[in-house]
Amino acid sequence: MSFGRWCHAAFACLTAFAALASQAAPAASQDWPVRSIALIVPFGPGSATDVVARIIGSRMSEVLGQQVIIENVSGAGGMIGLARVAKAAPDGYQVGLGAVDSIAQSQALFATPLYNSASDFTPVGLAVEQPLLLIARKELPPNTLKEFADYVKVNHGKMQFGSGGAGSAVHLACSQITQAIGTSVAHVPYRSSAAALLDLVAGTLDFYCPLAAAGAPLIDSKSVKALAILTRNRSPLMPELPSAQEQGIEGIDAYYWMGYFLPKDTPEPIVAKLNAAIGAALDTPAVASRLRDVGTTVVMSERRSPAHFRSFVESEIKKWTETIKSSGVKLN
Repeated sequence: MSFGRWCHAAFACLTAFAALASQAAPAASQDWPVRSIALIVPFGPGSATDVVARIIGSRMSEVLGQQVIIENVSGAGGMIGLARVAKAAPDGYQVGLGAVDSIAQSQALFATPLYNSASDFTPVGLAVEQPLLLIARKELPPNTLKEFADYVKVNHGKMQFGSGGAGSAVHLACSQITQAIGTSVAHVPYRSSAAALLDLVAGTLDFYCPLAAAGAPLIDSKSVKALAILTRNRSPLMPELPSAQEQGIEGIDAYYWMGYFLPKDTPEPIVAKLNAAIGAALDTPAVASRLRDVGTTVVMSERRSPAHFRSFVESEIKKWTETIKSSGVKLN
């Protein structure tokens, strides 16, 4: 065979191989999943994110017909685990459960984030929310948020609030409150939320902004004062507690949301199928009931689409970047 004829044959083979490969990729996407899926939880076992992942993941396994295996990969405020997802092959077999801290707040909080949340992932769907509260020590004079705002403006120099760590969702929620009031209050970071809440009950701290699941027992036992829920609207978890916005403090919208992410460039059929499986799990009454038991609400179906989630993530990054810059907190 002449060299020219050999080149022509080789080119024809390569062209045919490329055509077959291009056909195989969509076929693989349509057949997904054909094996187990790793759901990366970027925090340790027993964390709020881990509990939610296991409740939803069990039903997702049934819907998809393949096991969803929870893998806890913690560190760097959740970025270690999600960085693994960002670098994974876009084949749908590594999924990340991201949240407000690991996705939105990390982008301004850390000097060098391990990923760009807006461009390094394919958003699949927003899933759940856990509202944050504003609670105060029993002896603090204010009984409403309006009274609290007036009190803080006068006494901010001798007040302090706590959290389970600098840059935590609790810390930033309280910072958002004080910024909205137009002042600042000293922040005391603790090694754990439990230790901070003990000091709040003891009267050492003036106020705290916990997740509803952590604050509800203290409110029920009348160990603290409940001043507001920090979501835009009242929560079905605590319908009697008015929101901050309802009480005249504008711009407060702090809750711990969680949603699912795939690596960027994941084929649309895989994204659509995973989104549908998540939706089916969330719409299962037993799943919604178990989530409610751990202080978590399922987002409405119209807020679960990939397109909505993408724009939501971008807006959350912008919102928390402004809060973080105003607070002055920065982590290495």
